[in-house]
Amino acid sequence: MSEEKNPEVAPDTGSNPETDAHDVPPDRLSVNPRSSLFDEEKLRRGVGIRFKGVERTNIEEYCISEGWVRVQAGKSLDRKGQPLTIKLTGPVEAWYEDLGDNPPVAKA
Repeated sequence: MSEEKNPEVAPDTGSNPETDAHDVPPDRLSVNPRSSLFDEEKLRRGVGIRFKGVERTNIEEYCISEGWVRVQAGKSLDRKGQPLTIKLTGPVEAWYEDLGDNPPVAKA
């Protein structure tokens, strides 16, 4: 019996989904330790954020799939002493800064 090639199967591109998943940041992440989205291990790696095409360093929380970021609104504090944040919408991209100059970027 001869083996027939299946045209529906894509050629192997060399990418491994198990390792690739570790090379991009999660869909949502927060720098606030009180948040359920806080992940110290991922933040230690250094997460770069590009919002509307501009790299930002003042992001408090982001969501790639929903397309928003939260940034601190001046020096105002809420009644619990936490910084007030505002939600800005637009395209969000994230990557780990410890992967060098050309890291894989997570975007919607």
